[in-house]
Amino acid sequence: MELKILGCSGGVGVDLRTTTLLIDQDILIDAGTGVGDLNMEEMLNIRHIFLTHSHLDHIACIPLLVDTLFDQIKEPITIHAQAETIDALKKHIFNNVIWPDFSKLPTAENPVMTFEVMKPGEIYTFNDRHLQMITVNHVVPGVGYRVENAAGVFAFSGDTTSNDSFWDSLNQQDKLDVLIVETAFTNADIDLCRRAGHYCADLLADDLAKLKHKPKVYISHNKPGSEGQILSECEQAITTHDIHSLSGGAKITF
Repeated sequence: MELKILGCSGGVGVDLRTTTLLIDQDILIDAGTGVGDLNMEEMLNIRHIFLTHSHLDHIACIPLLVDTLFDQIKEPITIHAQAETIDALKKHIFNNVIWPDFSKLPTAENPVMTFEVMKPGEIYTFNDRHLQMITVNHVVPGVGYRVENAAGVFAFSGDTTSNDSFWDSLNQQDKLDVLIVETAFTNADIDLCRRAGHYCADLLADDLAKLKHKPKVYISHNKPGSEGQILSECEQAITTHDIHSLSGGAKITF
């Protein structure tokens, strides 16, 4: 299993792409602006997109992806998400005002994309890869994912702030090799983190203490311009785990 980071920034700019994780060649977790770095052949390989939540930086390229592939795709891309996230996409994006409803195009019987509701705790299996949805704590209904195959396990927090559900779920399993966890702001914005549903170093340190595993930890979703300070604060606050900054283009092989 190979994990490629197409995007992991909390904003955009030169060489910055928003959250997009590619598993092997056919599965995306979130579909932010990182999708735009795929070529046509790579886009045609995408069969499933697992969403963490409905915010724009995590779903921005779904409309453009399905439009680009419209007349070339042989079977629909399946969008897996909580019911609330799918409802938001239908109401606010694929509403024939902001974007056409590609779940009914070119025909309702043969669409370019389909939606599939997934509930926290459920596990989807594709070949030898198992993806489990886990509840987190964000300002809209949000989830993270635990992904496992015979070679290794990684977890991705999505967007979240302090919670027990994510950590409790990971602790119920016997293995975790890599953890990708958002750390959007510096400690100076700790109040904003609580209100907006994000981590800073101090809040993350408190929650990582709940985790019984000792994975390699990558921090993501940093606000542009604050990356160095966020990493420094995490390194000072967290002494129990090996902390690294995640960057677009990185590959992690299991």
